[in-house]
Amino acid sequence: MDAKKEQFYQRPPKLGKWEAIRLFLWNSETGQFMGRTGSSWAKILLFYILFYAVLTGFFGAMLAVFYQTLDPHHPKWQQEKSLIGNNPGLGFRPMPPESNVESTLIWYKATDQGNYGHWVKELNKFLAGYEQNSLSGASEQRIQCDYGRPPPPGKVCNVDVKQWNHCTKANSYGYHKSSPCIFLKLNKIFGWVPQYYNDTNALPNNMPEDLKMHILGEKNRNPKTIDTIWVSCEGENPADIENIGPIHYIPSRGFPGYYFPFTNTKGYLSPLVAVFFERPKYGVLINIECKAWARNIIHDRFDRRGSVHFELMVD
Repeated sequence: MDAKKEQFYQRPPKLGKWEAIRLFLWNSETGQFMGRTGSSWAKILLFYILFYAVLTGFFGAMLAVFYQTLDPHHPKWQQEKSLIGNNPGLGFRPMPPESNVESTLIWYKATDQGNYGHWVKELNKFLAGYEQNSLSGASEQRIQCDYGRPPPPGKVCNVDVKQWNHCTKANSYGYHKSSPCIFLKLNKIFGWVPQYYNDTNALPNNMPEDLKMHILGEKNRNPKTIDTIWVSCEGENPADIENIGPIHYIPSRGFPGYYFPFTNTKGYLSPLVAVFFERPKYGVLINIECKAWARNIIHDRFDRRGSVHFELMVD
């Protein structure tokens, strides 16, 4: 009896490292592969196949239910209920190189084609979508609009940048002549309708005087044209105002109202304003702020709402 007990509690023989690995991979005495028999492997494999099949089916069903709540053409959360809110931001082009993405400085040498070439290429890339045939089938949706003649349902207004005088691709957007064009655009907000400053007796006090005179003149010439989101650009500091030189807005001084609201119609083009800086002072950094003007546009420089800041330096 004592001999049997000693044999029962006897330690298994100590195996070497490679022998232990070999025995783990295949134990011929027990028929185990990596610690499990064939039936054990079959059961655990079947379990995980069923488990992941059910998990995949559940995820697919939930995804299908989620997509039923979405409209591919209309966002579920709009304007004040959305993350972007109902106050559009103002953007500018061309943008600095990606290596300096945080910068807002447009700096180049007008006498060096390799130097100003980046800005011209950036504008070419940006405006490519505004070519009539740039989007397949989109050109059929675009029509020429005017004040009092908005686009009918299913159509969008065209933006013909080929006729913008100094600010065209053929003219290198004025960069080779030290008279650059900066393009402005409003961020798209679905369903947002601008409230125009079409009452010349109720213009805000902080609106530039030259813009007030422009609005008054437009109202006298053609009252329909004051249904516009107006644009102003000016130097931020007295020195900037002195150095910025004459400014021209092409094709007009604002975004015409017939481009709004944005409803995600195929082929839609955001309206643009090209700001032509005719004679900025050479070799001087000029701080510029541009603003979009409508009653429901709030200017907030910190949150970049309704206005945009950039610097211009021409050597």
